[in-house]
Amino acid sequence: RCGGCGPGYASPLDAMRGPREEIIYVPCIYRNTGRSKPDFLATVDVDPKSPSYSQVIHRLPMPNVGDELHHSGWNICSSCFGDSSKRRDRLVLPSLISSRIYVVDVGTDPRAPRLFKVVEPHEVFWKCGLGYLHTSHCLGSGDVMISALGDPAGNGKGGFVLLDAETFEVKGTWERGEETPPLGYDFWYQPRHNVLISTEWGVPKCLGYGFDPNDLKKGRYGRRLNVWDWSSHRYVQAIDVGEDSAPLEIRFLHDPNAAQGFVGCALSSAIHRFYKTQRGDWAAEKVIQVPSKKVEGWLLPEMPGLITDILISLDDRFLFFSNWLHGDVRQYDISEPRRPRLVGQVFLGGSISKGGPVRVCGDEELQSQPEPFVIKGKKVAGGPQMLQLSLDGKRLYVTTSLYSAWDRQFYPDLLREGAVMLQLDVDTERGGLAVNENFLVDFGKEPDGPCLAHEMRYPG
Repeated sequence: RCGGCGPGYASPLDAMRGPREEIIYVPCIYRNTGRSKPDFLATVDVDPKSPSYSQVIHRLPMPNVGDELHHSGWNICSSCFGDSSKRRDRLVLPSLISSRIYVVDVGTDPRAPRLFKVVEPHEVFWKCGLGYLHTSHCLGSGDVMISALGDPAGNGKGGFVLLDAETFEVKGTWERGEETPPLGYDFWYQPRHNVLISTEWGVPKCLGYGFDPNDLKKGRYGRRLNVWDWSSHRYVQAIDVGEDSAPLEIRFLHDPNAAQGFVGCALSSAIHRFYKTQRGDWAAEKVIQVPSKKVEGWLLPEMPGLITDILISLDDRFLFFSNWLHGDVRQYDISEPRRPRLVGQVFLGGSISKGGPVRVCGDEELQSQPEPFVIKGKKVAGGPQMLQLSLDGKRLYVTTSLYSAWDRQFYPDLLREGAVMLQLDVDTERGGLAVNENFLVDFGKEPDGPCLAHEMRYPG
């Protein structure tokens, strides 16, 4: 790397040649656990040469209770790689429930982050008319953009909050024009194709108390990919991927010229490929379907996989996703994006393990229910959820908490025992996943009691 470069890497393929990760940041949540403690940002040692390997080495508690930290983002993008005056030294942590935004200084001491600034919810409410904040992405313009699930009252509303990336003042909303989507969640943008695409989870005031099957067929869960014109900031198209499908995490291919990517739909348990058509608009096609399992002893007679997180390797060769309810993580070869091929799968808990309350009566994929997942003598509660891949694509990190209200409903043991963080070894030649039996971060042993660990992010 040149001495005068800015943050990140010049390209995704350059990033694959970057150094091995040594620490990772993980938001940890106490909301709905019965413990009146603030959420905190954990720093986890992931260096196998370190004496504190697979341990929490620092905790930064937030100053408020009940925020529900969820996802994080950076202040500065790799698009500023040519600007040596820029530093990726602030981690932006929006809160899903309180709508508060925390800005954390990870530049002064990466192993011991400190709080830099708090943006209070009323600033977001009054300046943007938005709330229930989710995804944070830096922009090449020097701003930070955060998606919202709804308005301050908990009604559904798709929109985006803009922060100044230096002062972190709320500048207002990114979107322009009168028309906006009815729901929001995740988003990704591709300036070379003048597009931003956002997704939809559900109405916040319905999600807040857990999953209610009575909310289905009433428009309370998402079904659209929402297409925006990047330069004019206007909402231009909706792509319907099915009623109550709940499209969540969306990822473009990393090749900056590619006009396609994938989105995971939670409730329909499907992966759709989205792409730019010859007409210049956008479309989607289903390329993976995880069959539901016929069950007894569960909320419904059929259990979906519940695809909750997806990611793509930096060389655009592999797609990974988690089935939070079924309990497996999958790896697909996407060399042919229209025909993904399953090459790796491992079960890490879930709701269909042998000896549990659920009996599987019909299964299109498995001959028998998987064994309970035990590592270092601990039977893991919950199922695999958030994913983070090493830059070289050889290590996949996994945490087990989705969202505290749904954790409490689907995996009550998770609240009592705490989430875990695991690491899978990835075969990057032929494909394949294997559990690293030496790696376990047990968030059930936290000093303030068991907590729920969510998204993971590396420094820099």
